[in-house]
Amino acid sequence: MISTGIVRHIDSLGRVVLPKELRRTFGITADTPLEILTEGDAILLRKYRPADACALCGEVVPGSVQLHGKFVCPACRQALTGK
Repeated sequence: MISTGIVRHIDSLGRVVLPKELRRTFGITADTPLEILTEGDAILLRKYRPADACALCGEVVPGSVQLHGKFVCPACRQALTGK
């Protein structure tokens, strides 16, 4: 892990604010779902992505196929093949 040098306090409701620079860098907006994980004594946040989400666009739609262990939706498959 890389330290950012940023320190934030938790408020009385248990909330912590992610700095704007980090939200911008990682493409996190107000509607971005975040997954909370733990590893040893660390709490980790990462963008939530369902296991069957398209590896290219992130959409979960019927008709997705698995390619090299990653799902690809029909729209992205069509864009890749040009058909």
